[in-house]
Amino acid sequence: MTNAERAALRGSADSVLARLVGDITGTAQLREDQWLAIEALVADKRRALVVQRTGWGKSAVYFVATSLLRERGAGPTVIVSPLLALMRNQVEAAARAGIKARTINSSNTEDWETIQDEVIGGEVDVLLVSPERLNNPDFRDQVLPRLAAATGLLVVDEAHCISDWGHDFRPDYRRLRTMLAELPAGVPVLATTATANARVTADVAEQLGTGAGTDALVLRGPLDRESLSLHVLRLSDAAHRLAWLADHLTELPGSGIIYTLTVAAAEEVTAYLRQCGHTVSSYTGRTENAERQQAEDDLLANRVKALVATSALGMGFDKPDLGFVVHLGSPSSPIAYYQQVGRAGRGVEHAEVLLLPGREDEAIWQYFASVAFPPEEMVRRTLDVLAQAGRPLSLPALEPLVELRRTRLETMLKVLDVDGAVRRVKGGWTSTGTPWVYDAERYAWVARQRAAEQQSMRDYATTTECRMEFLRLQLDDEQATPCGRCDNCAGARFDDKVSATALDTARGELGRPGVDVEPRKMWPTGLAAVGVDLKGRIATGEQSFGGRALGRLSDIGWGNRLRPMLGPGAPDGPVPDDVMEAVVSVLADWAKRPGGWASGAPDAPDRPAGVVTVASMGRPALVGSLGARISEIGRMPLLGSVAYVPEADGTRVSRTNSAQRVRALHETLTVPPALAEALASAGGPVLLVDDLSDTGWTLAVATRLLRRAGAVGVFPLVLAVQT
Repeated sequence: MTNAERAALRGSADSVLARLVGDITGTAQLREDQWLAIEALVADKRRALVVQRTGWGKSAVYFVATSLLRERGAGPTVIVSPLLALMRNQVEAAARAGIKARTINSSNTEDWETIQDEVIGGEVDVLLVSPERLNNPDFRDQVLPRLAAATGLLVVDEAHCISDWGHDFRPDYRRLRTMLAELPAGVPVLATTATANARVTADVAEQLGTGAGTDALVLRGPLDRESLSLHVLRLSDAAHRLAWLADHLTELPGSGIIYTLTVAAAEEVTAYLRQCGHTVSSYTGRTENAERQQAEDDLLANRVKALVATSALGMGFDKPDLGFVVHLGSPSSPIAYYQQVGRAGRGVEHAEVLLLPGREDEAIWQYFASVAFPPEEMVRRTLDVLAQAGRPLSLPALEPLVELRRTRLETMLKVLDVDGAVRRVKGGWTSTGTPWVYDAERYAWVARQRAAEQQSMRDYATTTECRMEFLRLQLDDEQATPCGRCDNCAGARFDDKVSATALDTARGELGRPGVDVEPRKMWPTGLAAVGVDLKGRIATGEQSFGGRALGRLSDIGWGNRLRPMLGPGAPDGPVPDDVMEAVVSVLADWAKRPGGWASGAPDAPDRPAGVVTVASMGRPALVGSLGARISEIGRMPLLGSVAYVPEADGTRVSRTNSAQRVRALHETLTVPPALAEALASAGGPVLLVDDLSDTGWTLAVATRLLRRAGAVGVFPLVLAVQT
């Protein structure tokens, strides 16, 4: 292409940008690096990796390039995008530039066939797909080859997800290797991310085929966000953090996001802030798609002051005038933290960013670290089971045969799929027979990297140096300099004072004990494969009533009190007095609730006629004292314990997945004769007491045994539930 042709192309590109951003004057111009990327893609048909800060305009690069390529007869652009929020924003942005974009994701399955026909018919300029779709058997085998043959531009958005050195590794993203290999020669490829250090950048470039030895363009810019003012406030406890939010939320500019580390915390914070009169909504992985869309729309339209969100609201949510981001609890990675705070200040001159770390943060980090890639023996066991099956095995069919929970099993299979050891087909997963090597050194390095990132977040919270410079250095930004805006550079603009009213309200909210424990109603699939003759719906006569717990281990109220008691390695001992007082409060409230024995409803069950404990191998003193004190205070006889058979003494009951856990409990739990005799003479329901319910299966199996032994009904009561 001649210089004159390139100059004309630049003019056309600026015109498309003007339509994209709604500039009716037509004076909008691309940044120089934006133009370099577009020139590489359109004029030179090269591959490019763009690492630029949030708000820099990466989406403008691929939409402008798409428009120019389509004008020149190229096929549709395929954008691999990780989140529904990102897809919705991009479809709307494309329309502004006259680009027809469609999306294939889990929320519009009924439209997939129509959309695919539109793509094949040339009616669609941009197709956005989720990375998970790339390895759906029908899509991979039937749609993907045609897309690869027709694609005019492949875009990998949030490309750091490709790298298991990064903070948000997603195995499905690595399926892109297949699509890249099948692209015709000369099809340009663009990868973009805002959150990649040098190691992740190199890894992504290598995996996309844009590394050393190829004619690729890598554009990496400075990561400073001039609009962001970073602060850290260290408050004494969760109640003070909530009270601070209640007192100061209206002082924060515009509308924003309050991030929490867990779903339980998001729900707690939302309830408290609403009680204090603030207009906020919750946004988590449990939020239904329609409610998520409404919450996003409300924030975009400033109908709410804030969304209280987990990381489910992360990459891709685009609100240029977002005025603040507050973290109630510290993420475990500075890269993840930078990515989330980058939601703010994209289209305004000033935005506030505050971190309010909590003492529960480390326990939550440890939990997420516990679900890392499984040890080699578990992987080998899975490969052996698949090899011996002789047919595809679905996740529900495979789960009972291996010692892994379903989500961890699925992630492992996706990694093995990328490595070529297994393949996803209709009906499930099969072994390919390809030799596979467990890369222990790599997995150990990743674990060490995670630990280093956690230490970096501890250092960020305590540093006296520039906070923006600290984050930029964590992302290997060689241009990092002091920002002059953060609390360490310019002085703190927020103090730690809270009002007595807000603090009292927060303590009342966090100190209010009691959460529901939903009874299990269906047996896990595949029990027959492990020798247990149970399936389908749990018989009504073998189910418990709805139960209660003092709190969740993942919340910031009672969770902070219960985690030291119930966490791994916690010492055993009698139930503390303050915990016992709260249990009594839960029981009193429970009795009066709808469905409670003192509710006065015509169909209310009888009052518990006795207390039964679940024998504990790890905390016998705690569970025993809890049952005894409930018996004494409630004036109900202590009938005995659901026990373990003698041969189970000292063995650990599997907690890996539902089927394995039910099998183990089915084989080891029993109702001793003395307890069976006591149940027969009790004359009413029993209160079933345990310390922790993480899956609900101990309570379900124990309830079945009690009901079959003659219990009229069972009310489960535990100190804590896991989530």
